[in-house]
Amino acid sequence: MARLNALAGQGARVFHAMSSYAIISLGGKQYRVREGEKLLVDRVKTDEGKTFHPELLFVGGDGSADFKPKVQVTAKVLGHVKGEKIRIGKYRRRTGYRRHTGYRSSLSQIEITSIGAKSTRSSASKSTSSRSTSSRGTAAKKTESKPRAASTTRKKAED
Repeated sequence: MARLNALAGQGARVFHAMSSYAIISLGGKQYRVREGEKLLVDRVKTDEGKTFHPELLFVGGDGSADFKPKVQVTAKVLGHVKGEKIRIGKYRRRTGYRRHTGYRSSLSQIEITSIGAKSTRSSASKSTSSRSTSSRGTAAKKTESKPRAASTTRKKAED
């Protein structure tokens, strides 16, 4: 009850326009982030202390919105931690059947270092795609130059 009274004094929780924010996608979940914000997300493969660029869905703020942004978000992995333990119990009445187990999720703590750096992914993806098509072409030429194996099956003589 005291907690409700404390929340009542704060007023309504309303989303105010932020100067700059982004919506990113990590591990199948979406997060609204700002620069300098720290988050606990599902475990990412990036090592501690390294930076990475999560998938960017939306950039907004100051009355503008961009659904297909040409910028990128940079995030730094602060550490890998385990979540709070969740206790799971099974019970069947009248039989004495009881089982207990627990689970702790693997999480990563990340910090959003910047929003709005120019994206270099498009040029990198173009160069890798041109490499992959050129390697496919050489592979196709190699298979064409091989002679066909002689057929070993014999046709039955017609009666």
